[in-house]
Amino acid sequence: MIARAQAIHAAQPHLLRDIVGIPFRAVSLPSSVLAWNDHTMVKLAGTIYEGRAFDRLPVLGDALEDAGCTSAKILSHCRRKKMGHARGCWVADALLGKS
Repeated sequence: MIARAQAIHAAQPHLLRDIVGIPFRAVSLPSSVLAWNDHTMVKLAGTIYEGRAFDRLPVLGDALEDAGCTSAKILSHCRRKKMGHARGCWVADALLGKS
């Protein structure tokens, strides 16, 4: 029981950063990335968000890179596997215009 509580406690900062990002370091996506290949990034983010399929964020990271995204912060966040992602993920929200 104690180990589970410690694991939950350790995951909380990662979950919070997933939802709000790091507010002091704003990141934006160029409109060319958003419009790439008939708005594929927006469509993919919407599918992930609505289906709560956040395990697919590494695929989104690869697609963002293919579209010309060079932000190490965005790409590394999408590809992060150690801690899960949640609805409200700042990258998905930015792509969907929710932020």
